[in-house]
Amino acid sequence: MSYKKWIFIAIFLFGIGLTLGFATPASVSSLISEDIAALEEQLASILALPKFLIAIFIFAKNVSVLLLSFILSPIFCLVPIVTLIANGWILSFVSTLVVQETSLGFVLAGLLPHGIFELPALILGQAAALNFGTIAVLALFRKGGRNLLLPSLRLNVKYLLIAVALLLPAAIIETYITPLLLT
Repeated sequence: MSYKKWIFIAIFLFGIGLTLGFATPASVSSLISEDIAALEEQLASILALPKFLIAIFIFAKNVSVLLLSFILSPIFCLVPIVTLIANGWILSFVSTLVVQETSLGFVLAGLLPHGIFELPALILGQAAALNFGTIAVLALFRKGGRNLLLPSLRLNVKYLLIAVALLLPAAIIETYITPLLLT
């Protein structure tokens, strides 16, 4: 299967998450309000750090998610699938809540500057994880499938490195530029 198809599969899964987030009733936010409050406390402690440490934290968190997803992808691609759907759901659900409280412009100002890099990195990295995970599973069950494993690993690590490279400007923009646009 060509790599473009994996990109489309990743976009499709992310789109499922977006759709689920938009379809989730706002009343669900009251059910998770304690979780949101705890998250806000953790976020406040992180935002108290110097900006360069915040950028490093954001970058490291995003890279660790991609790497973990890639490493665990041979378990029937469950982690990349869940990661794509969950990220889409969180993005649309939280955006819907924020739009209700502020405006669409506020949400776009908060997402677009770094999202231009972060979303393609997510899609590219998770497509690599899906591709590698599928090949790894096929290598177990298909005769001669092991011959595909090393070339697949090499190819997908290249795409994973591109995704990681895209996460660096995303973290810098999210730390230094996005807050200026939201004030």
